[in-house]
Amino acid sequence: MRPTDPVTSRFLVAGTGIAGLQFALLAAEHGDVRIVTKKDSSESNTNYAQGGIAAVLSPLDDFESHVHDTLVAGDGLCDEAVVRDMVGAAPRLIERLLAYGVRFTRDGERADAPYALTREGGHSRHRILHAADLTGRELERRLLEACRRHPRIVMDEDHLGLDLIRDSDLRRGGDPQRVVGCWVLDRDTLQRRVYLAPATILATGGCGKVYAYTSNPDIATGDGLAMAYRAGALLANLEFVQFHPTCLYHPRAKSFLISEAVRGEGAHLINGRGERFMERYDQRRELAPRDIVARAIDQEMKRTGDPCVYLDLQHLGRAFVEQRFPNLSATCASFGIDMAGGPVPVVPAAHYMCGGVRVDGQGRTSLPGLYAIGEVACTGVHGANRLASNSLLEAVYFAETAAGAAVADGSAAAAPPAGLPIQDGFPSAMSSGPEAVILEHDWNSVRHVMWDYVGIVRSRGRLDIALDRVRAIRATVEGVYASSLANPDLVELRNIALVAELIILCARERRESRGLHETLDHPGKDPLAPRETLVGRGRALAASEPPPAAAP
Repeated sequence: MRPTDPVTSRFLVAGTGIAGLQFALLAAEHGDVRIVTKKDSSESNTNYAQGGIAAVLSPLDDFESHVHDTLVAGDGLCDEAVVRDMVGAAPRLIERLLAYGVRFTRDGERADAPYALTREGGHSRHRILHAADLTGRELERRLLEACRRHPRIVMDEDHLGLDLIRDSDLRRGGDPQRVVGCWVLDRDTLQRRVYLAPATILATGGCGKVYAYTSNPDIATGDGLAMAYRAGALLANLEFVQFHPTCLYHPRAKSFLISEAVRGEGAHLINGRGERFMERYDQRRELAPRDIVARAIDQEMKRTGDPCVYLDLQHLGRAFVEQRFPNLSATCASFGIDMAGGPVPVVPAAHYMCGGVRVDGQGRTSLPGLYAIGEVACTGVHGANRLASNSLLEAVYFAETAAGAAVADGSAAAAPPAGLPIQDGFPSAMSSGPEAVILEHDWNSVRHVMWDYVGIVRSRGRLDIALDRVRAIRATVEGVYASSLANPDLVELRNIALVAELIILCARERRESRGLHETLDHPGKDPLAPRETLVGRGRALAASEPPPAAAP
């Protein structure tokens, strides 16, 4: 296939987490769907979600309580109308997942036994459905099976998005705002391919790999955020990066999360002296929202000088721990840690982006033809801090609303004809690219700068240092990218450098401490602070383009 031969479909989905797969299944009832995913189709943040999905299913629970808990966690920045719509839709959305074959853990052996609902930090009731401690893997497996069976869905693995294509990129006089597809890199052949569709859906997940320590898999490099920004879409509230309080602290453990549900089931947080410390920081102790627990752990580590804190489950009993958390117990055992019999060392790590590509209640971005769902989107559900287990619910809810919008909007746009000449905008003469050691150095530099200066607690001085250093790296990376053959490592480095800069810019603009954004310069909330920190090409806040730099 020549690089200019387009692949056309009615719907183009980038990403194979729960949001992208659920969208594909719904949209396929109205037209053909093409899914592209940068690695194996099951490799997504969904697959690593251990805790569960929040929904009001118990007679002891109610919608108002779920809404209230979400709004409290969001610290004043949630869109209440959207939250109410999502919470009210949850039981119906769960029924659809069950129809795909998803099996949630029940309280007993009978097939009709009630679900074993659990509780997590920030929730006032037991409302978390789970599949043991591998909920994400169960959801991913069932939805992938359904997609692979569907005759209108085609999935291209090992295909990495490069940039969105606008109508004006294809033809003179075309609409510079309308998105009509995406340039995609085939990771096996390193060939650029053109994918065109009236509706392009970003379901690319988050950007945890922008930080040195993260619970996210290696694929979480903010590709959708970066592509949307370069195309001209508005992004919002990128300063709100959620740090999960409890990732396993072990030299051989890479990005292994100890689920929120462990604290929900009664585990205690203790310091190196064996003392419980959360009551010094919040009356809810271990069940406080994630932002509070992460900051408390960070402060406790700084106070004591210890490299980590510990989760203590010994009082829960071995039988319960190993039955409730079989995967966690087995993984800890592989590192020589007895989860049921001794303290488990943990530290905070970057976990979830609460901001993202700004969308309306139907997943529409500021660019016609472009939709965003899942972690890549800023929907108004999470506000300044995500309530535990609301992310999977948000993903399936916005997959549904975006599918409805994309179907309804389809009559207003049609994909360009397959025979249209396409100019790819890449130089004809290119070098083979930088040595791997250069890429590795810049990759590590970005991530450590972000961890050291743009972490759980920030200050204007730290942010200014980070901005200077990230911009210098970005200038070099953009110069190399402009004169080199595209390869996956270079593409991802380009994206994390851009996303890192945008996070810093948003953090500098948020002149208050709220939710996940804690700054030493403004320790309290400002009722006059804007609800949204917006960033986009051409906006004053987004004067983020580095000076041009020649390739080394």
